Amino acid sequence: MPKVIVDKEKCTGCGTCAENCPVDVYEIKNEKAVPVNEDACIACRLCESQCPEVAITI
Repeated sequence: MPKVIVDKEKCTGCGTCAENCPVDVYEIKNEKAVPVNEDACIACRLCESQCPEVAITI
């Protein structure tokens, strides 16, 4: 299973990851991205490549 890591220091909560994730791994909570459905991650790395703050690592 892929491990989703969100750097809370870099994350601005813009929602790009949540908007682009094809399997709805992310939710924005308290102005930060949270991988609430990490088990569904298919490691497409779209969130990682689209994050403007480079805050996500798969």
